This record gives sequence, structure tokens and C-alpha cells, in this order.
Amino acid sequence: MISKAKIKYIHSLEQKKHRKEEGVFVAEGPKIVGDLLKLLNPTLIVATQKWLLENNVSHNCEVIEATAEELRKVSFLQHPQQVLAVFPQFKNETDKNLVSLPTQELTLALDDVQDPGNLGTIIRIADWFGIENIVCSMDTADIYNPKVIQATMGSIARVKITYTDLKQYLKQIDKSTPIYGTLLDGKNIYQQELSSHGLIIMGNEGKGISPDIAAMVTHKLLIPNYPEGKDTADSLNVAIATAITCSEFRRYGNRHF
Repeated sequence: MISKAKIKYIHSLEQKKHRKEEGVFVAEGPKIVGDLLKLLNPTLIVATQKWLLENNVSHNCEVIEATAEELRKVSFLQHPQQVLAVFPQFKNETDKNLVSLPTQELTLALDDVQDPGNLGTIIRIADWFGIENIVCSMDTADIYNPKVIQATMGSIARVKITYTDLKQYLKQIDKSTPIYGTLLDGKNIYQQELSSHGLIIMGNEGKGISPDIAAMVTHKLLIPNYPEGKDTADSLNVAIATAITCSEFRRYGNRHF
């Protein structure tokens, strides 16, 4: 049986300040928890008897068997999924010096992406397209937000996220590294030569890439609407735009392999 104190503790972790104080985050569901268990030792697992019988929990942590009703009391989801776990936060997720990031690979950079669902989906997209590093501005949503963790569907375990002063980071990377950005005055992405390495910047949901960051973009790209000249949606969701952009980079790379 799960105590009221434990329920209160788990609920407190929905807030960033408490997650930061405790140095932990919450993950839910067999897929996400299973992927994270391969990398991190949890501090707490709350799970149904069925999940515990099907999974060998060898980690030295507190394990609480809970009924479906008890799991609903602690879950952040509308429909709880057998297991909830509390994990320690990843090390070095905030770094002022990112020169060590690989320059011969594709890296995503996020300029103030605010929506947790978008951030989690972008992490999942990066994982799908083999992008192992994402650089986030300091005002980008918190990766440990439960909605972000849930939207990654386990990809948080395979993609490194680093928060930094994005403008300063762009100033210090090698000048030969191409910096791509999706902008309204960009060139049709389907007609451009795309590199197999470099930085791809995606902007804020409402404002796009900020002027200071846009000024540092060396290759401006545009995802055109169709047909040209017809009234369509004002813009694309940033996660969808990220998927299209990453897909085109990989398609172009495979075509010129």
C-alpha cells in the first residue's frame, strides 16, 4: 500500500522546483521505464503486481506494489500504465562549454521551444533519425517535465540534451560547421544541398527563431506550402517541421552516399 506521504512526494515532482531540489524526475509506462532502467538506477518504483511479476527489478531501490486504483492516485496520466518510477536526473544536462559536442554529425538546436509535448516529440524524432545531441536554449521547456518524458516514449534514454546560452554556443563553434535554420525568407529545402553534419536550429512555436540567433544562421531553409500562392495554415507545428527537416537531411544524405 502506498502512503499519503509518498503520494504527496510524487505529486510534488510535477513541479520543476521540486524536481530540481530532489534531483529526480518521474517516468511512467512499461516502455519508457523499461528503456530508462537500462541506463539509470531508480530511487522508487510503484507498480502493479502484474508488472512486478513480469519484470525482474534488480536495482537497489524502494519498490511499492500498488493496485490499479492506487496507481491512479499517483499517476500524472489520465490512464496509468502499470508502472511509475522516479529516476535521478542525468548528469551535465546544463553546460556552458559545448565545444566538445561532435561537429561531424547532425545536432539539433532548440531556440526557446516552450511546449512540453513539442519538446518530447522532437526528442523522439531526433532518436528516430539518429541525431544523438540536442542543444537547448535556457528558456526551452524543462526536459524533466512529466509531459516531456511521456512524449519521448523512451527516447530520452538515448538522446543527450544540453541547456546553454545558445547565442554564445553558436559564437564558439567551428566556423566551418554549417548552421541551418528554418526561416520564412529561407530557400526551398527540397532544392538545397544538405550536409551530413552541422547544426539544425528550430525556433519558438509562436515567434520562430529569434533575430539574434537567425543572424547567425549560415543556411536559411524554408519548408514551402502547396500549392504556392494558395491560402493555407500560417505555419507548421515545430515538431512536425523538425520531422520534415530531419527527414530531408537523411534523404539527401542517403541519396548522395
